[in-house]
Amino acid sequence: MILSRTPHRISFFGGGTDYPEYYREYGGKTLGVAIDKYSYLNVRKLPPFFDYKHRIVYSKQENVVNLDDIVHPSVRETLKYMQVNSGISIHHDGDIPARSGMGSSSSFTVGLINSINALNGKMSSKDELTQKSIHIEQNLIKENVGSQDQAFAAHGGLNIINFLQNGKISVTPIIMKKNRMITFQDNIMLFFSGISRTASDVVVEQINKTSINVPNLNKMKDLVDEAHDILISNRNLNEFGELLNTTWELKKSLSSKVTNKQIDDMYNRAIKAGAIGGKLLGAGGGGFMSFYVEKENQEAVKEALHDYLYIPFNFDFEGSKIVVYEPNYKDK
Repeated sequence: MILSRTPHRISFFGGGTDYPEYYREYGGKTLGVAIDKYSYLNVRKLPPFFDYKHRIVYSKQENVVNLDDIVHPSVRETLKYMQVNSGISIHHDGDIPARSGMGSSSSFTVGLINSINALNGKMSSKDELTQKSIHIEQNLIKENVGSQDQAFAAHGGLNIINFLQNGKISVTPIIMKKNRMITFQDNIMLFFSGISRTASDVVVEQINKTSINVPNLNKMKDLVDEAHDILISNRNLNEFGELLNTTWELKKSLSSKVTNKQIDDMYNRAIKAGAIGGKLLGAGGGGFMSFYVEKENQEAVKEALHDYLYIPFNFDFEGSKIVVYEPNYKDK
């Protein structure tokens, strides 16, 4: 039996520049952090006693004989890509709901690759998990997704991620003094809008408008370096929050589906209550919203958004990991 744990992420800056349609031409860059909200996968080989060969349990349960009959796209394409022939049982539990802008689908795929490798007695490198999950999601499932979620899920940490025109991806940890890191972490608040949506559907318009959006995407990419300088220097961390406002305004220009009346109202209420800045996570249209709020104003922001779910969290610096490894060495 294998139990894997893979983090979700908060993307602060550069989202949108991690889509191949953009970075293959101009190069992309994002800044974000993995958090201690996880996708858990319990994976084991299934004994041949049942009238089905594979069992997949998530919000639904699937009992199938052939891989092609699996409905869950990530499970189906990952098992086929990794040439899984033996019967397998996959049970998923997650801290964050799907379709919420926290990279849940990529966390699932990264964790599944990690788990299957472990089941076969193989360790996975962070880069392997990143590249294979991107290939499965973008090329096999053919989802309209970017490439940062997979990297944060695999690597964990507070990072700048560069997406090169040749397709390569480099992950650079951001080094901060401990007390400054703690202050920064404690000033990020996370709220769930209650709206779930499929990122692949929301982002179609944005991808189709890539050529039109290039100037604003370039500006969003430049903000990554500005945000990085704020974090590693002695500048006031409140500037990070102010910069979130800037990237949020740019993000809204990318597609008509990024925001809506409810999201705008949620954002305005938080700012009025004392949040310095914030942005919607993921492609847009719903999911989670993060805000930069100094400690003394956090209770006021909670009260202003009392009808939304507040999610406390800490940063995760481990990335996808195998937390239980109990292989059956007699199982060939």
